[in-house]
Amino acid sequence: MEPHVTAETIDSMKAYYRARAAEYDEWWNRQGRYDRGSEANARWFAEANEVYNALDALALAGDILELAPGTGIWTERLARTAHRITAVDASREMVELNRAKVANTQVEYVLADLFTWQPSRTYDAVCFGFWLSHVPSERLDAFLQMVASALKVGGTIFFVDGRREPTSTAADHQLPAPETELMTRRLNDGRSYEIVKRFYEPTALMGRCGAVGLEVAVQETATYFMYGIGKRVPFSVGARSYALPDRLAGDIK
Repeated sequence: MEPHVTAETIDSMKAYYRARAAEYDEWWNRQGRYDRGSEANARWFAEANEVYNALDALALAGDILELAPGTGIWTERLARTAHRITAVDASREMVELNRAKVANTQVEYVLADLFTWQPSRTYDAVCFGFWLSHVPSERLDAFLQMVASALKVGGTIFFVDGRREPTSTAADHQLPAPETELMTRRLNDGRSYEIVKRFYEPTALMGRCGAVGLEVAVQETATYFMYGIGKRVPFSVGARSYALPDRLAGDIK
């Protein structure tokens, strides 16, 4: 049986990302506790560019939904080609940093809990960076159903997340064991929080995406990242084939 992640852990994770907002980019830029030396840092940035190039090659246009946009690392790139972006995040602090960094009136910010938020319309693309590993396995199918319900048939999905690699996180962090999905994270001031950190295996993840009508190919960089690119497709059950409705039914057999 899958371990049950409590509401207290989810609340702790939300509090962590609110408190971490001002120092979040230190992780991406390999600064402070995340500086793992010149060789590891160079590998990180080279692989990050690989993911950037994969996203840029999509040239995503139209109406884009970005989930957990954080400080704007991916929002900035999406804004280069998008007509409009709806950015949904639970952290007011992250949203304010994103707004200041991106400074684009085509981005609409929504403050909401992604474990309960539901889209009111469909989009040409849905993107999320480094969010999937914070979704407990027991909630993954519901999350993917929400993503599928937000996408037009033929719409594009793009996501990126981390591989299980100890040097990807801070020097004073320890990754969870493979059989668990809970991790203790610390801030620069020493405060600690329990969060969800689940490393999904690409083949299994592609299967769970396919079960809700998301045809996704998941690739891995050499050390640090995995990323998925795909489409929402007409959904088949047995001999029937049909497009999923905008809000997926949870009891399709």
